[in-house]
Amino acid sequence: MDAVQQESTEKAREQQTTWYGEPLGTLFRRLIADLGLNQARLAGVLGLSAPMLSQLMSGQRAKIGNPAVVQRVRALQDLAAEVRAGRVSAAEATGAMDDIRRTAGGNVLSPASTTTRSSGASAVPANPSKRVVREIQALLRSVSDAAEIQSAARLLGDSHPELAEFLRVYGVARTREAIEHYESHQG
Repeated sequence: MDAVQQESTEKAREQQTTWYGEPLGTLFRRLIADLGLNQARLAGVLGLSAPMLSQLMSGQRAKIGNPAVVQRVRALQDLAAEVRAGRVSAAEATGAMDDIRRTAGGNVLSPASTTTRSSGASAVPANPSKRVVREIQALLRSVSDAAEIQSAARLLGDSHPELAEFLRVYGVARTREAIEHYESHQG
């Protein structure tokens, strides 16, 4: 790899860290390990081609352009955390990944967004607030990075404070904070 390519790759990884919290290569390798996948299966669950996944992992591409794919990444991160905690078995994770492939990133108001995931004998309802918030976050983060969203919020702060708050909460704040905001503004 020449110096220009290496610099471009490092810049892409820095952008990925800003947008996704860490380089996508690190994130995807952890998902592969935690969920017992290979790259081809991960690409299929995410709805990406294998070459696109490889480009994202290597830093040849910085951004996931499709908000539905970003939503699937977040859903897989949640599932991997459940597997690591021992709350979901490998068999249940396989079924959940099939559900994620089919439903994550769809219309947040559609019936598919309120599906349940089976944990043994009982079904656990999906958190609809979290799904809505993750959809909003994915959409905002697919069009701008955190610095751009913060800049836009500052510009709108005086004339449109509610819109500025929306951008700050859903564009750059933690998911937990965004869920609290969302739930406090319902009903």
